[in-house]
Parts: sequence; C-alpha cells; structure tokens
Amino acid sequence: MIQTKLKEYRAKYNMTQEDLAQRVGVRRETIGNLEKGRYNPSLVLAWRIAQVFSVPIEEIFIIEA
Repeated sequence: MIQTKLKEYRAKYNMTQEDLAQRVGVRRETIGNLEKGRYNPSLVLAWRIAQVFSVPIEEIFIIEA
C-alpha cells in the first residue's frame, strides 16, 4: 500500500489538482485518485510529481509494508 502526502504538498504550494495535473501531464481525476489512495502512480508519474515540488519521491509517496 502506498500512502501519499500529495494533498499537503499541493496546499503548501497553493496548487489545485488541475494545476498539478497540467504540470505532470495527467487528468485532474488522476491526481484526485492518487490523493484518495485509489490509484498508485507509475514510477515516471511519481518522479514528475516529486520534481514539481523539488523533493525526493519518498517525501511524497510512502510505501507501507
């Protein structure tokens, strides 16, 4: 299971789901599903999101055993 701090990072940067979606090349619904834990990101998407916030992937996405 992957937990995410995506919503917190968006709030910190005053960014909407739509803003983030456009920056990483996905639909707004994808960002919403990531935040609700309904969807796990591909490695490429996780990397793109981490790049937007200038943090390592593991700062945003936490894998729980």
